[in-house]
This record gives sequence, structure tokens and C-alpha cells, in this order.
Amino acid sequence: MDLRDLTYFETIAELGHLGRAAQKLNRSQPALSKSIQRLEESFGTRLFEREGRRIKLTAVGELLQQRARQLQQNIAETHREVRDFASGVLGNIRLGCAASMAEHLLPQMTAALLEHAPDITLNLAIGQDDMLRESLRSGRLDMVICPLSEGDPQLLHHALFEDEAVVVASRDHPLFDGPMRLRDLCDYRWVLPGTGVSSRRWIDNVFQSHQLPLPSVQIETNTISLLPRLIGKTGLLSFLARETLDDFKGIAHLREVPLEQTRMHRSIVVLVRSEGYLSPAAQALLDLLKREGRSFFSAG
Repeated sequence: MDLRDLTYFETIAELGHLGRAAQKLNRSQPALSKSIQRLEESFGTRLFEREGRRIKLTAVGELLQQRARQLQQNIAETHREVRDFASGVLGNIRLGCAASMAEHLLPQMTAALLEHAPDITLNLAIGQDDMLRESLRSGRLDMVICPLSEGDPQLLHHALFEDEAVVVASRDHPLFDGPMRLRDLCDYRWVLPGTGVSSRRWIDNVFQSHQLPLPSVQIETNTISLLPRLIGKTGLLSFLARETLDDFKGIAHLREVPLEQTRMHRSIVVLVRSEGYLSPAAQALLDLLKREGRSFFSAG
């Protein structure tokens, strides 16, 4: 099996169209057809079937697509590992961090890392944990700092510290005018992250477990920095890390909704791929986080 044929196969499978794949790869359609033919002869089965003007993968083709992605990722990591070893330098770290904790963790963590290894270079990706985990699985990131969620056999986690998230509202919200129950929160609209984010799934599950309607989301956003002032200016409810609330409650006039059912205790972890390569730089950061992660967060 030729690795070039496998690369062509991935592009054709992704686009589902031989002509578009030929344009993207700058190859002729007959050349790509011969490439697929070689692969099919190698495996002794068809990889594609025609569906109108498009082509789609057979069941065997879908399996090969999964394995091809893993193989290409392993090849890329091998190149990186050999390059790191040959150059003798600590190298580069591609780090993802959940937006809900980036401002509280990264400044002190980065200062400690650069003091420990001043030649390290760092690529930071700040975002919601669902997108960061996908980037980690695909090999675009080396590690991700985020809340722990359901198990994933492709990822290993190392516990760093415990955190808390709470429901918040503007200081003069009508919720605070009298006694409060969980069902009262159903009377108001919310601003929340997407359904793939762990905190959103958690708060949805709270309402479901009490046989209540899910929060009525008027604004869905992945921009954490926007939330405090947005909540302070509207009657919307939201869900924030306690550290974010403490930072902004005086400035944005926010207040915690004091319901025990909506107080989320979560474990903050650093995730790495279970079979992935960690450069010396990434391993140094992982060791640093395991030793001192809690103190970085407190310092923020």
C-alpha cells in the first residue's frame, strides 16, 4: 500500500467527488481512479460506490478512512519526534485551554513555564472544551486544560484541581425579590454555551432530573469574556465559573443565584492523547501542571 494512494483516498472520501478531489490535489481524474483501483486491489474489496454524480464510501471504505486518519497522525507525530530529537531542543507546545479558566490560569502558568524553560515556544488555543477535545483527538493540539467530562478511550486525563460553577444574574434581577425555587428559573431566558460544552450539558441535566423544562436559551455563545457584562445589562441568566463571577460581580453588577441544585463542582484536568507523542516541551509542561496547577489557578 502506497502512502500517497492513501492520501489521495482521504481527500476523495472527504469530498465525495472525484472531480473536486482532482482539483484540490492538482491531479487528473484518471490518475486518482488508478490510485483507488490500486488500493481496492490491495484490499480485495471495493472502497467506494456511486451515488448519482457523487461517490460514497462502502463500509470497508469507512473503516479505512478511520485507520488512514490515525496513520497520517502517527506519521506527523513521528516526523515531529525525530525532528525534536535531532535538533536537541525542547521544542513547541500546542496547548488548548477552556475559555472559562484561561484568564485565571494561563498568565501564572506561562510565567512559571518560561522561567523553567525560556526557549520553549507556545501556541495557545482558547475555546470551549468540546472543540478543544476534538482538536486534541485529531492531533492539532498536544494537550488541553478543561473540566473533566465523560470518558474517552482516546484521551488520558491528569487531575489538577477542583473548581465550581454557579448560576448568575444581574444584581437587581426579579429572582432575588423573594423565596427562590429551581422551577422559578424556568420563567426566565438564558445565555449559555453550545450543547457540546460540559457545563451546558450539566445544567440541562439538572433541569431534566427535576422533571423541569430545559433552560430557554435566547443567546448561545462561546465567548466567555462577553458573558458578565451581557448578563449585567439584561434579564438573562447564565452559568459561570465562580472565579469569573468574583472578578466581575462588582464591575458588571452580578450576583449568584443561591440554589444548591445549580452549584456545579467540577474537576479540572489536563488531557493528552492516550497514544500520542509528547515533545520534551509538552512533557515539561505536563509535569509542571501536575506539580503546581492548583497554585497557578489561585494566583490568577
